[in-house]
Amino acid sequence: MWLLPSGPDQIWASEPHGPSLGDASNELPRNPLPLRPNELIRHKQNGRPISILTAWDSLSGAIVEQAGADAVLVGDSLAMVALGHATTLPVTLEQMRHHTLAVSRGFQAAPAEQPLLICDLPFLSYQCGAAKAVEAAGLLLKETPAAAVKLEGAEAEVIEVIDRLVRMGIPVMGHLGLTPQSVHRLGYRRQAEDRISQERLLRQAESLESVGCFALVLEHVPAALAGEVRRTLAIPTIGIGAGSDCDGQVRVTADLLGLTPRQPPFSPALVNGQKLFVSALKTWIEDQTGSNINQDNT
Repeated sequence: MWLLPSGPDQIWASEPHGPSLGDASNELPRNPLPLRPNELIRHKQNGRPISILTAWDSLSGAIVEQAGADAVLVGDSLAMVALGHATTLPVTLEQMRHHTLAVSRGFQAAPAEQPLLICDLPFLSYQCGAAKAVEAAGLLLKETPAAAVKLEGAEAEVIEVIDRLVRMGIPVMGHLGLTPQSVHRLGYRRQAEDRISQERLLRQAESLESVGCFALVLEHVPAALAGEVRRTLAIPTIGIGAGSDCDGQVRVTADLLGLTPRQPPFSPALVNGQKLFVSALKTWIEDQTGSNINQDNT
């Protein structure tokens, strides 16, 4: 059972998974705060697709807000996108706090119109026990406008951490399949290819729901499995490389904009941003060079 948030718009996940769609109480009062985590569950109940994009600074935050994303994830992928690391592992909690604040400063809409802001818990901020995880997640929610955290896996230790976080009032989004913080063990290959591993992932998804996650990211897993998970859970499933049979999709914005050197096969670039921007800047530099030459000749 989980409860998010307190007050008149709370949802009890076990009674059963929120109020009946035919109940007048299903209408939430207008909230002066940005989108709340429990409202993503409402989107699933109403069959409304959920769109989530990543951001890492104020410019990217402004762009994805203006694009109309339901939620903005300050993902630990910023270690690679913004900080130049080869994996997500080096990014620190302080860096996640710093970048989450930067992203939030890019939002221009009134608070009630802003997307839900979610922050990844970085490597070793929750793997060392529930107490450390509560401290890390609590710092992010206390010192930034983030309203939820995301963490990877569903091992017994992670389940214990999520249970503690949720009981302390911290909304948690789960993440199964390809989990980048386990890159040295799993690599970047597609996960849950055989039936045994698929059944394990399905059990893990149910465990994450039962312990209180408000949504679940499924990364680089077979589409049929993602659909099975979606139909099994009451909380929304958010796919990335998991096919279209999910309640929503999440993408790394830099991949979609073609700003990364190469994109994963499940997230092709919508535009060749690197080529476009380099070309524009080259044109400007050439214009300045030509301008200087003209000045020298006068």
